[in-house]
Amino acid sequence: MKLKIKDMNMETGGPLVAMLNVKDALLMDLHSGDRIKIQQGKKLETVLLNITSSKSIPKNTLGLFEEVFKTAKFKPGSKVKITPTRKPLSIEFIRKKLEGHRLSREEIHQIVWDIVNNKLDSTELAFFVAAAYARSLGRQETIWLTQEMTSHGDILKINKYPIMDKHCVGGVAGNRTTMIVVPIIAAAGLTIPKTSSRSITSPAGTADTMEVLANVCLDLKQVKKTIKKTKGVIIWGGALNLAPADDKIIHVEKTLSIDAKSQLLASIIAKKASVSATHLLIDIPCGPGSKIPTTKKANILKKDFIEITRHLGMKTQVVLTDGTQPIGHGIGPALEAKDVLYVLLNDKKAPNDLKKKSIMLAGKMLEMAKVTKNGQKMARELIDSGEAYKKMIEIIKAQGALITNPEKIKVGKFTFDQKATKSGKITSISNDAISKIARVAGAPRDKGAGIYLYHHKNDKVKRNDIIYTIYAERKHLLKFAKEIAKAEHGISIK
Repeated sequence: MKLKIKDMNMETGGPLVAMLNVKDALLMDLHSGDRIKIQQGKKLETVLLNITSSKSIPKNTLGLFEEVFKTAKFKPGSKVKITPTRKPLSIEFIRKKLEGHRLSREEIHQIVWDIVNNKLDSTELAFFVAAAYARSLGRQETIWLTQEMTSHGDILKINKYPIMDKHCVGGVAGNRTTMIVVPIIAAAGLTIPKTSSRSITSPAGTADTMEVLANVCLDLKQVKKTIKKTKGVIIWGGALNLAPADDKIIHVEKTLSIDAKSQLLASIIAKKASVSATHLLIDIPCGPGSKIPTTKKANILKKDFIEITRHLGMKTQVVLTDGTQPIGHGIGPALEAKDVLYVLLNDKKAPNDLKKKSIMLAGKMLEMAKVTKNGQKMARELIDSGEAYKKMIEIIKAQGALITNPEKIKVGKFTFDQKATKSGKITSISNDAISKIARVAGAPRDKGAGIYLYHHKNDKVKRNDIIYTIYAERKHLLKFAKEIAKAEHGISIK
């Protein structure tokens, strides 16, 4: 059947989709969810079909979304031929994984290719994420997934050695060590192109927090220029075409609020491989209330990281850290950005736990690169001398500075103080509860929303002492956050 192309002037956000009038669909026995091939001369594309009775798509017309025009360069108003075709091969392989079978390298290649090229709709992609979560990929499958995710995207090639990188598996509120470690490492003369993610389930990702201070959406050319000038960047990986399958998977994980171990490994390592990292430090916060609740599970994950990165030629060190409570004072983009700058300024307002951990991590990276035998001493000196702060300002300016003074960072104007209900010692602070309250208050969407922690575990408090303050940019969100805090404020005092 030949049809006239109509531009829908809309994007699907991913999948390649065409719209067909229900009367034309009946003639060809086509249904929503079927695949069709669109042909115009030598131009050929396979798309997902939606059927409509809307007058916007009359008979003998094929409506195309913007993604199809970008891939196939069809011209609106021209005629095309459509024919039914089979669904992507990867659907069969996703079903195979759902049934608990191992996948081959070729099958994983096909799945990743279909993800990157928008051949799967959101439901089909969600089934792959769910399959990897419920039927965890084995180590070899994870290695293949990592390699395929890396190869289906751009590679940031930098003529330097070593190229340093670090990553935290997450699960701890605050913990904005990356933004302190990067300028320390760069100030030591080492190259560190740090691509970071936005929040999935936390009140802020590194990219969300850095975005308070500078532009995080740089292209490859801008990244290379910034690295040449400053030796470091802190950017959002989603703005680049580095392991693009990962970004699509993360989007689904965010919707489902799940984080499969195999995809976590592949996601992290593929991003590191895509920036040509040679030396990698992994931070695994563990303990009750964290994403990795036991040391046993953390050590298994540690072994997996080392084994998989070894196959990709990286030198990797994994550190197990305390993940039982939030780190720093600020929870949420603006509040975390203030903490970071205070640490780099060596200001008395800096949270000691965040400063101590950042110095420890940076120290290990300096020792990995063999620039010193006492990494923590060197890292501390780079902060004390002001060199790390100076480097951070260079990075911020090179990325398009928004703000460099922590005192000028705006936080939400609507506040609520959570007070201690009794005197005693704080025995626990729930990462989940604190994160939930901060997110309900508007973080990370509202940069100024979040929580400021005045106390941490083992601190002694008196009845009616302020434990934390909730900040919100919108009054109704503060009201919702107060209700959550009342139900589960996340603080235990004995």
